[in-house]
Amino acid sequence: MASEPALDLTDQVPNNPPRRARMTLLRRLIDVVALPSSRIPPQDRSMAGDVLLEMLFDADDRERAFCARRLIPTHEAPRRILRYLGLCRIEISKDLLEQNESFDDSDLTYILRKGTPLHAEAISKRKTLAPAVCDALIEVGHPTAVVNMLTSRRSFISETGMDDLLEASRDHLEYCPLLVQRSEMKPHHAMTMFWWSESEEREQILMRYSADRSELIEICGDVFAMAAAENWADPVARKTLQLIERRQRNRAAIERSRYESLEDAIEHAEKSGMDRELAQEIGYLGGIKPITAAKILTDPGGEALAVFCKATGLKRHYLSRLWAALRRPTEIGPGNLHPHYERIRDVYEMLSVAKAQSTLRYWNWSLSSSFRNRNAEDHIEDETDREFSSSHRTARLVFGD
Repeated sequence: MASEPALDLTDQVPNNPPRRARMTLLRRLIDVVALPSSRIPPQDRSMAGDVLLEMLFDADDRERAFCARRLIPTHEAPRRILRYLGLCRIEISKDLLEQNESFDDSDLTYILRKGTPLHAEAISKRKTLAPAVCDALIEVGHPTAVVNMLTSRRSFISETGMDDLLEASRDHLEYCPLLVQRSEMKPHHAMTMFWWSESEEREQILMRYSADRSELIEICGDVFAMAAAENWADPVARKTLQLIERRQRNRAAIERSRYESLEDAIEHAEKSGMDRELAQEIGYLGGIKPITAAKILTDPGGEALAVFCKATGLKRHYLSRLWAALRRPTEIGPGNLHPHYERIRDVYEMLSVAKAQSTLRYWNWSLSSSFRNRNAEDHIEDETDREFSSSHRTARLVFGD
């Protein structure tokens, strides 16, 4: 019986050694690690994987690409090899990253943090993206990969991931139309993103994410009497009840005002033009804080103005008068509405009073949160509270604080 040829264990290696044996051995090891578990013990697969990985370190791109293609359909390949191949040049790793199902969330997160934007794009095209992988894609922040993730119906985004995407959408407006369609988006996300969204997304936000507060009003209705009996002395209860209350206009402000009504103030603004004092007065009469009124009246899109008018019970022609008071055209000729104003009027018509009030109250509650007068001696703001607070986040993102 012929014996196997003896291995040469000396350190002398030819300058250009033949590679036929190496290529054959590489292919055989790939075949071994690609075997199903029913065909090979896990110990043998692990040993073969260790040896194969060492050989891949010295392989050229053509050999690594061959290995990557061969391992695409496998479900049990050693993940250390998959991670290594996943971080190779994108020409080698692309199909493996997109299609192989053996990668776990930890593997993909590792590759995202160590790889290039092209690696992120490949991972974003996988059939399913778990929350941890989505979080890593968002952290990497490559816009094309994020758009792929948002477009996928099999990507699952965590709430913290949505918080980060909301912030990123200020600089990447292409995220906004995709975020509006996501089931993970909450009303507080949508109502914040409204301020930098385009008109189409704004209309979707107002139609899909506005609440009518009916359950809140019913459940908390008796608390108003309790707070009134305490003379509204508790600022936290007062601020919260202002978000829930049915009545939008501020009766106390009307009694103090030099104008007879909100309508009267708007008529004066139409005649004389809008100034800061009149804008604040319109805000007070409409039951909102000056900072909220300023944001609404200076909003270039105008949809917020439609919300304000509907929420405060203003008739349609007062929307026109308020629009004119801001020196915005309502017509482009006799009998022809200006397209911008016509679109805002349509938003006004589509909104219900209840949903417009909820939207306006949420904005007022959240936008004014960072502008409250606080006594440093009796209020200590915890940094954790700030991080979790929806109202504080909204104010910070809208005003850039």
